[in-house]
Amino acid sequence: MNIRHIIAPLLIAFTFVGKADTLEDVDFFETGGNYFCYPWLENTPPEQTQAPEGYIPFHLEHYGRHGSRWLIGDYYYDVSYNLLKKAHEAGKLTPLGEEVFEVVVASHDEFKKGRDGELSDKGAIQHKGIGRRMAENYPEIFTSETNIDARSTVVIRSILSMFNGLNGIQSVVPGINIKTDASHADMWYMNYPDTTMWRIKHKADSTHLNAFKEKHANKGEYFKKIFNDQQYAQDSIGPDLFNPLFSLLVNTQSHYAQPWILHKVFTEEEARDRWMIRNANWFLESGNSKITENHQPFSQRNVLLNIIESADTAINSTNKSVNLRYGHDSIIMPLSCLMEINDFGQEINDLEDLAILGWHDYKAIPMGANIQLVFYRPEGSMNSEDVLVKVLLNEEEARLPIESETAPYYNWNKLKNYYIQKLK
Repeated sequence: MNIRHIIAPLLIAFTFVGKADTLEDVDFFETGGNYFCYPWLENTPPEQTQAPEGYIPFHLEHYGRHGSRWLIGDYYYDVSYNLLKKAHEAGKLTPLGEEVFEVVVASHDEFKKGRDGELSDKGAIQHKGIGRRMAENYPEIFTSETNIDARSTVVIRSILSMFNGLNGIQSVVPGINIKTDASHADMWYMNYPDTTMWRIKHKADSTHLNAFKEKHANKGEYFKKIFNDQQYAQDSIGPDLFNPLFSLLVNTQSHYAQPWILHKVFTEEEARDRWMIRNANWFLESGNSKITENHQPFSQRNVLLNIIESADTAINSTNKSVNLRYGHDSIIMPLSCLMEINDFGQEINDLEDLAILGWHDYKAIPMGANIQLVFYRPEGSMNSEDVLVKVLLNEEEARLPIESETAPYYNWNKLKNYYIQKLK
């Protein structure tokens, strides 16, 4: 077990109740952003606040990202492999450079077997654990009489994440009733392609992101660690290696068999600068800002409305039920902003402020990310005014944008009305 997994629960529990993370708080693992390994892989999430007296859980809504995966596309593996192979054959690598090359060769060769974007071994374990903890945390919901409606996008890593999550649930409640589906018919809310969002994002790239990238661009300090000939590195390698190599090495945390050496190759400043660029990119795609016409969170209006409608159906039923959705980070990030979970809904209009104000992508969209809405009511009550809801972001109790004397439990009708008015 590495030290990051030992201290992760302490760090994340502290940041929820204390100050927001600043740039200096971001460690090497977290600089992976959306490649950050789910923090509760080998540890227990923080304890949850006891529900108000007399309230019991009866329903759960969920949207989850697939678990840890292989990188998508040949680019990261091929560029890293080809450039380092050339340096290796020319005798231009330091001992650390040779170690890096060995890691790159092993991951490149395995990827080339057909692993493009596929769920990793850790990704499967993550979702088994998430599903198991759902059933263990809410035994009143997860019974042999409960109906689970589980849906996935049509991408194989999401489908496999769904079945691993269901396996985790069934390890606690073997006889639970499960219906599964993965259909293009559901993609209008499961993975909605908002063309307006992409138009606005493209404009923001040219007006804001490109200048931000230039300011925080890598200066090639890592060359001194892995190349024994700096002139060769400048002339024959150049800037093309940094991004693919960083992505490949930071994503080794997605695999049990791949060693973690990112911190040996890059300085904290290099890693954090690179993370700042990726974090800014996610913000312009998902966050609330005048830069992007305050539009981007609304790209996931369809899934929020689907959650609201599904929850209201469950509230009007006496049956216990669970609705599970498995998809992607590109949904969870703007959905977190749209729902104003914790600090993700705040308006920020300067990209330099993101790290300072705590808008950190890895806190919302690590591999295996999930949003859970857990519904409670007094036993025997069918009055919707009595219903309370608690939202978990990655299995941690979250703040929501309305007042509540019983937070983290919120009146569902008030929260629902807030969201509906916002969507209007």
